[in-house]
Amino acid sequence: MTLPPKSAELVERRAKLLGPNVSTFYDEPLHIVKGEGVWLWDADGRKYLDCYNNVPHVGHCNPRVVDAICRQASTLNTHTRYLHDGILDYVEKLTGTMDASLDTAILTCTGSEANDIALRMAEGMTGKRGIIATDATYHGNTSLVSQLSKSNVPTVGFGLDQYFRFVEAPDSYRTPDPDGRKFADAVAEQIAEHEKSGIGFAALVVCPYFLNEGFPDHPDGWLKPVAEVVHKAGGLLICDEVQSGFGRTGTHMWAHQKMGVVPDIMTMGKPMANGHPVGGVVTRSEALTTFRKGYRYFNTFGGNPVSCAAAMAVLEEIEDKNLVANAKVVGDHARARMSALQQKYDFIGDVRGSGLIFGAEMVLDRQSKEPASEFTDRVINAMRHRGIIHSKLGRHKNTLKIRPPMPFSKENADLLFDTLDEVLAETPLTL
Repeated sequence: MTLPPKSAELVERRAKLLGPNVSTFYDEPLHIVKGEGVWLWDADGRKYLDCYNNVPHVGHCNPRVVDAICRQASTLNTHTRYLHDGILDYVEKLTGTMDASLDTAILTCTGSEANDIALRMAEGMTGKRGIIATDATYHGNTSLVSQLSKSNVPTVGFGLDQYFRFVEAPDSYRTPDPDGRKFADAVAEQIAEHEKSGIGFAALVVCPYFLNEGFPDHPDGWLKPVAEVVHKAGGLLICDEVQSGFGRTGTHMWAHQKMGVVPDIMTMGKPMANGHPVGGVVTRSEALTTFRKGYRYFNTFGGNPVSCAAAMAVLEEIEDKNLVANAKVVGDHARARMSALQQKYDFIGDVRGSGLIFGAEMVLDRQSKEPASEFTDRVINAMRHRGIIHSKLGRHKNTLKIRPPMPFSKENADLLFDTLDEVLAETPLTL
């Protein structure tokens, strides 16, 4: 592969200045210089349809968000040890979208920080340290939170792994669990192991829509059985809504609402302020009071006026532009188009998704369901060369990851699937 001269220069400089193994997308990395709405442009002026980036939740360079950042940055930006109504107005509006029990928040700069706080909060509430997570997910990169990842296991650290136990990530395609009972039983087994070890059980951490695990097709209310198991054992349910929240499922503002539970702690990150670095933890006042007494937590940049202005603008844009309803309409259309492709191509084993989370699992054979991981990678790279950006995920990295900004339209979806049809027709299943 020969990169364009400017891209080759940037790759060389990255290796020198940022160190080795700094990941890039695609066999031929993109040099992106501009974004607007659901579109990106590279250094040569080529336009790409963005079907991947959930961070610019309400669209790249959204005018409302840009204006809010500029106005606030030109007035004041400081930390929360000074009184300011911006953070209060934002938290009040944010928690107003949730169950009444979730009434207090801590604002951070990243989702990793938010999940780190959530784990410490669970320890403070229960007096125990045992955490359970799924085995094919990612929740962040602090020393504590990185231990939750089994798909990218850290090789160095502080020896915290004894506090973490894992259950198999749900897979509606290969091991159906229509009512969530199998998953709940698996969690119950690991709770018992934590208690037997003397560490005790503090919390279960899940993305309520299991996005990194390939967003299995589960009915609404699927998490109820496991929530009952967790609470019966005296533990807390932590829902990581970094990817699944802010209306992305098209049916609810939050995926935990779709899955029929009220978490004890909820965490957010990347899309919260459309790319401005904001994260957050929302919980009930009792949990936050306990945490504050135990940790005296302070974050210099968390909840600063500019961040809160950006985050507020995102909530206002979602509401004013009816973006949750748009996610439902466009998502239904996209899933229908994907299902039509499944009828045409045998290597599309399963179609799934809700709202503006949708995709398909690629297989070598529908009977054996053997993952077509290498084929999926070639499809993604071929789509990139045709001006469509998306990715892959799941345990076998064979599920198309299509998760566009929320203003994504039916017309955008048609361009995506027309192009995907062409690529699938031209890409051999095996080399």
